[in-house]
Parts: sequence; C-alpha cells; structure tokens
Amino acid sequence: MTVSPTLKPKLNQLKTLFAEMGRALVAYSGGIDSSLVAKVAWDVLGTEALAVTAVSPSLLPEELVEAEDHALDIGITHKLVETQELARPGYAANPVNRCYFCKSELHDTLKPLAQALGYDYVVDGVNADDRQDYRPGIQAAKERGVRSPLAEVGISKLEVRQLAKELGLAWWDKPAQPCLSSRFPYGEEITLEKLQRVGRAEQYLRKLGWRELRVRSQATTARIELPPGQIKQFIAETDLEALVQAWQELGFTYVTLDLEGFRSGKLNQELPLAAQVS
Repeated sequence: MTVSPTLKPKLNQLKTLFAEMGRALVAYSGGIDSSLVAKVAWDVLGTEALAVTAVSPSLLPEELVEAEDHALDIGITHKLVETQELARPGYAANPVNRCYFCKSELHDTLKPLAQALGYDYVVDGVNADDRQDYRPGIQAAKERGVRSPLAEVGISKLEVRQLAKELGLAWWDKPAQPCLSSRFPYGEEITLEKLQRVGRAEQYLRKLGWRELRVRSQATTARIELPPGQIKQFIAETDLEALVQAWQELGFTYVTLDLEGFRSGKLNQELPLAAQVS
C-alpha cells in the first residue's frame, strides 16, 4: 500500500501521536473522518484501540449498519452506547449552538466509559478544516479533554479522503452525513417524531439511488437538496407524484426542491456573521 510523498509525513505524525497515547477510545460515527482515525489507531495500537458509536434517534439506522460493517473491515473492536440528546433541553430547543449540547451528551457518555475501561484518551474525527467552520461541538469536546488527531497534525478534509483511499478504505468517498438534527432551521424544536420523519424521507431518496442529498425540514415543509448537476436528472427520472404522496403520508404538507442545490452547512448562512467565524 503506497502513500503519496506529500501525505506520508502527516501519516507518520499521526502514527507517532497514537504510539505516544498507548491506548485510545475513538468516538466513531462510521463517517470517513472517524474511520480514518480508527484505521490508524488500529494499525498502531491493535487491541489497545476501541471504536465506540453513539446510538440515538439522530443517527439513521443504515448509518449504524454501515458503521458496524466498516469497523469490521478495519478490524478494530467496536462498541455501541446509547446517548440521550433529546433529554437535554439545550439540544431539543435547537439553538444556534445545538451541537455544543450534542457533543456534551456524547462525551459525557464516552469519558466515564473510557475511564472505566482504562483508556486515558478519547479521540474524535475533527479535521483541520473543521476548526475553521462554525462548530460549537468542538468546544464541548475540548472542555472534556477530547483530542483531535487529524486536526493536531493538520490534515484537511481533502487529505482525509486521499489518505483513506491510499490506506485501502473502500468507502473513502462516502458523502458526509451529519446528524439528522442538522436538517432543521435553528430555533425549531427537535422531536423524535420530526427526526424519524426526515430520516424516512432521506431513506426514500437513497432507495431510489440518490447518494449525496439532504432533506431539510421546516415545520411541515420538506426541501430536497441534491448536487446542482443532478437536479434535472432527478426531475426527469423521479415519479414526483408518488414521492409527494409518500412524504405526505409521513406527515409533510409540502414537498419542494432547492434549485440552488446541496451545499454542506447551508443553514449556517442564516447565522449572524460573528457566530459563523467564532
């Protein structure tokens, strides 16, 4: 397995970091960032590395299945824990810093688990580019002593995918899949029913073969986001009448298509500029 000369120094730094830790618990979602962290942790630490996935209503069931499959492919020991984000008022109210409460719940669950199992370090998949975006969850992780190996050695989003491909992770090009709560505008209350509804809507589209997408939900309106280059194809190939009927049965009143197309973090454009760069 060949790693490009430009990435080899960063990979070596990553390996050194894990070797110095000795044991590490990886906050593992199954996405490509945490998968890369889990892969390198396993390569360096073997059975002294543990991947833990938080199971909650904000995680799509198929994402959990993929996370389990990918952990098996990597070889790392994998454990599931339940988290209760919706029980945190700060999370359910969906303020602009909702992710702070989400990551607080996650790491308030993982930290005592790590201590009970004898792991001095909890690590996540935050990369160097994430630290340039509005990510209040990063602060919650920092407050609880979580380390971010990818960010520490300066690995960007693009480099994560390149390195994952070179290390043999077959899902290196898997689209990013943030938690389902990111589908709702800030200030709209998040409930179990709403999470399930938007999750089923996205499942509907994936079963039709659409891979990179979001279904944004506002009150009872669903807004489909697809890559701009796929919008015409979607309109031409999709039975729109059947889709609308199915989604109205889920509880949506209106079903719309975003003509701008998919853009990660689009809801953040509604934030004050100061919040976006803080």
